[in-house]
Amino acid sequence: MTKEELLQTTDLFLLDLDGTVYLDETPIGEMRETLARLRACGKKLVYLTNNSSKTPDEYEKKLGRIGLWGEGDAVYTSAMAAIEYLSEHHAGARVHVLATDAVRAQFARAGIALDDETPEVCVLAYDVTLDFAKMKRFNEFLAGGAVYIATHPDDVCPTAGVPMPDVGSFLALFERSSGRTPSVICGKPYTVMGACVARAFGVPSDRTCMVGDRMHTDIRFGNANGMKSLLVLSGETTRENMKNFPDQPDLVLESLNEIFK
Repeated sequence: MTKEELLQTTDLFLLDLDGTVYLDETPIGEMRETLARLRACGKKLVYLTNNSSKTPDEYEKKLGRIGLWGEGDAVYTSAMAAIEYLSEHHAGARVHVLATDAVRAQFARAGIALDDETPEVCVLAYDVTLDFAKMKRFNEFLAGGAVYIATHPDDVCPTAGVPMPDVGSFLALFERSSGRTPSVICGKPYTVMGACVARAFGVPSDRTCMVGDRMHTDIRFGNANGMKSLLVLSGETTRENMKNFPDQPDLVLESLNEIFK
């Protein structure tokens, strides 16, 4: 697929964050101008992230601070997909959410009945305030048979220097301690988030493009959900190591900025 064909057949661009539109606090190249041109072409931009340690408002503030937020943009996180999944499949259930205080409050505002004593469902999000007491309690709930849901499967979170352990690492820990694995993982590359995005923004999958720097989450997500996929080489993946994955993107660019060059 050419750049021109991708632009002509896409109404909604789902944009991964770190490695795709910015690196830490720095926009990648002329990203501000690129995003402005996409908006001027009538494209809807949604920042789609697996990172469930922050709320959409926190992401919006960061994107605004570094000049990447524009009118009509939206943020969608794996925590939002988990909330929608709970509302659809476990309405009224007592839910324990292992997450930051801000994200737990996000679940509560959405009508999820939080219960830290006798939950029927446990949700594992990316809690960067995790301590042993929280791990022990979550493990006890899993051992007691609570339904087990995770927001996303990423092993590490990209950071300057050494990457931090992410939910995928916590999944391995709890599998060893409780013998349990989640019945559902909501974020990329799975289809729960794909269905949520389609409902939230009303754009058919064949008019949607997933843009990201990770083959095993971003490109797999696009392919699994019948979307177009654009791999950018501004983050984790290189032309050499992309050959190690079964999925193939529709288009590969050095960065999203190349789409207009």
